[in-house]
Amino acid sequence: PLPGESVDVIISNCVINLSGDKRQVLAEAFRVLKPGGRFAVSDVVVRGQVPDSVRASMELWVGCIAGALEESEFARLLTEVGFENPTFEPTRFYEAADAESFLSQSGLDVDAVAQEIDGKFMSAFVRATKPAAP
Repeated sequence: PLPGESVDVIISNCVINLSGDKRQVLAEAFRVLKPGGRFAVSDVVVRGQVPDSVRASMELWVGCIAGALEESEFARLLTEVGFENPTFEPTRFYEAADAESFLSQSGLDVDAVAQEIDGKFMSAFVRATKPAAP
Protein backbone atom coordinates (compact mmCIF):
# COMPACT_ATOMS: atom_id res chain seq x y z
CA PRO A 1 0.00 0.00 0.00
CA LEU A 2 1.20 3.46 -0.90
CA PRO A 3 0.24 6.69 0.84
CA GLY A 4 -2.62 8.64 -0.73
CA GLU A 5 -1.71 11.26 -3.32
CA SER A 6 1.91 10.10 -3.50
CA VAL A 7 2.31 9.06 -7.15
CA ASP A 8 2.67 11.22 -10.27
CA VAL A 9 1.96 8.58 -12.94
CA ILE A 10 0.60 5.05 -12.96
CA ILE A 11 1.75 2.82 -15.80
CA SER A 12 1.13 -0.88 -16.37
CA ASN A 13 0.97 -3.39 -19.17
CA CYS A 14 -1.87 -5.92 -19.29
CA VAL A 15 -2.64 -6.02 -15.57
CA ILE A 16 -6.16 -4.64 -15.09
CA ASN A 17 -7.73 -7.28 -17.35
CA LEU A 18 -6.38 -9.97 -14.99
CA SER A 19 -7.89 -8.41 -11.85
CA GLY A 20 -11.02 -9.91 -10.34
CA ASP A 21 -12.09 -6.51 -8.96
CA LYS A 22 -11.38 -3.91 -11.60
CA ARG A 23 -13.29 -1.14 -9.82
CA GLN A 24 -11.09 -1.59 -6.73
CA VAL A 25 -7.93 -1.48 -8.87
CA LEU A 26 -9.05 1.77 -10.50
CA ALA A 27 -10.16 3.28 -7.18
CA GLU A 28 -6.78 2.46 -5.66
CA ALA A 29 -5.00 4.00 -8.64
CA PHE A 30 -7.06 7.15 -8.17
CA ARG A 31 -6.34 7.21 -4.42
CA VAL A 32 -2.56 7.06 -4.74
CA LEU A 33 -2.29 9.58 -7.59
CA LYS A 34 -1.47 13.17 -6.77
CA PRO A 35 -3.96 15.79 -8.01
CA GLY A 36 -3.26 16.24 -11.71
CA GLY A 37 -1.64 12.78 -11.81
CA ARG A 38 -1.87 10.61 -14.89
CA PHE A 39 -3.18 7.09 -15.40
CA ALA A 40 -1.49 5.64 -18.51
CA VAL A 41 -1.76 1.90 -19.07
CA SER A 42 -1.70 -0.55 -21.92
CA ASP A 43 -4.33 -3.26 -21.67
CA VAL A 44 -6.61 -5.55 -23.63
CA VAL A 45 -9.95 -3.82 -24.24
CA VAL A 46 -13.14 -5.15 -25.83
CA ARG A 47 -15.37 -3.33 -28.29
CA GLY A 48 -18.81 -4.89 -28.09
CA GLN A 49 -20.16 -7.93 -26.26
CA VAL A 50 -18.24 -11.17 -25.73
CA PRO A 51 -19.95 -14.56 -25.42
CA ASP A 52 -20.35 -16.02 -21.94
CA SER A 53 -18.42 -19.12 -23.07
CA VAL A 54 -15.36 -16.95 -23.65
CA ARG A 55 -15.72 -15.11 -20.33
CA ALA A 56 -16.10 -18.45 -18.53
CA SER A 57 -13.01 -20.06 -20.04
CA MET A 58 -10.16 -19.95 -17.52
CA GLU A 59 -7.67 -20.64 -20.29
CA LEU A 60 -8.80 -17.52 -22.10
CA TRP A 61 -8.80 -15.63 -18.78
CA VAL A 62 -5.15 -16.47 -18.30
CA GLY A 63 -4.58 -15.50 -21.93
CA CYS A 64 -5.86 -11.97 -21.14
CA ILE A 65 -9.01 -12.26 -23.23
CA ALA A 66 -11.87 -13.20 -20.92
CA GLY A 67 -11.04 -10.57 -18.28
CA ALA A 68 -10.84 -7.63 -20.67
CA LEU A 69 -13.24 -4.77 -19.96
CA GLU A 70 -15.57 -3.51 -22.64
CA GLU A 71 -14.44 -0.03 -23.71
CA SER A 72 -17.51 1.90 -22.54
CA GLU A 73 -17.56 0.01 -19.22
CA PHE A 74 -13.84 0.81 -18.72
CA ALA A 75 -14.53 4.52 -19.38
CA ARG A 76 -17.54 4.45 -17.02
CA LEU A 77 -15.51 2.84 -14.20
CA LEU A 78 -12.68 5.34 -14.63
CA THR A 79 -15.15 8.23 -14.42
CA GLU A 80 -17.05 6.73 -11.47
CA VAL A 81 -13.90 6.48 -9.35
CA GLY A 82 -13.07 10.13 -10.15
CA PHE A 83 -10.85 10.22 -13.25
CA GLU A 84 -11.39 12.76 -16.01
CA ASN A 85 -11.09 12.50 -19.78
CA PRO A 86 -10.61 8.76 -20.26
CA THR A 87 -9.29 7.95 -23.74
CA PHE A 88 -8.53 4.74 -25.60
CA GLU A 89 -5.92 4.61 -28.33
CA PRO A 90 -5.96 1.24 -30.13
CA THR A 91 -2.52 -0.12 -30.88
CA ARG A 92 -3.63 -3.44 -32.38
CA PHE A 93 -6.91 -5.13 -33.25
CA TYR A 94 -7.01 -8.92 -32.95
CA GLU A 95 -8.72 -10.91 -35.66
CA ALA A 96 -10.00 -14.47 -35.32
CA ALA A 97 -7.00 -15.75 -37.28
CA ASP A 98 -4.70 -14.34 -34.59
CA ALA A 99 -6.25 -16.68 -32.03
CA GLU A 100 -6.90 -19.73 -34.21
CA SER A 101 -4.06 -21.93 -32.92
CA PHE A 102 -4.71 -20.89 -29.32
CA LEU A 103 -8.44 -21.57 -29.64
CA SER A 104 -7.86 -24.99 -31.20
CA GLN A 105 -5.94 -26.02 -28.07
CA SER A 106 -8.55 -24.57 -25.67
CA GLY A 107 -11.26 -27.15 -26.26
CA LEU A 108 -13.67 -24.48 -27.51
CA ASP A 109 -15.37 -24.70 -30.91
CA VAL A 110 -12.83 -22.72 -32.94
CA ASP A 111 -15.22 -21.73 -35.73
CA ALA A 112 -18.02 -20.64 -33.39
CA VAL A 113 -15.84 -18.67 -30.99
CA ALA A 114 -13.69 -17.12 -33.70
CA GLN A 115 -16.69 -15.54 -35.37
CA GLU A 116 -17.90 -14.09 -32.06
CA ILE A 117 -14.58 -12.48 -31.10
CA ASP A 118 -13.27 -11.46 -34.52
CA GLY A 119 -12.10 -7.83 -34.34
CA LYS A 120 -13.63 -7.17 -30.91
CA PHE A 121 -10.40 -7.32 -28.90
CA MET A 122 -7.68 -4.72 -29.07
CA SER A 123 -4.53 -3.72 -27.31
CA ALA A 124 -4.93 -0.08 -26.37
CA PHE A 125 -3.33 2.74 -24.47
CA VAL A 126 -5.84 3.76 -21.79
CA ARG A 127 -5.32 7.22 -20.36
CA ALA A 128 -7.11 9.36 -17.79
CA THR A 129 -6.25 12.17 -15.38
CA LYS A 130 -6.96 12.78 -11.71
CA PRO A 131 -8.43 16.30 -11.43
CA ALA A 132 -5.96 18.95 -10.30
CA ALA A 133 -6.36 20.41 -6.84
CA PRO A 134 -8.61 23.51 -6.75
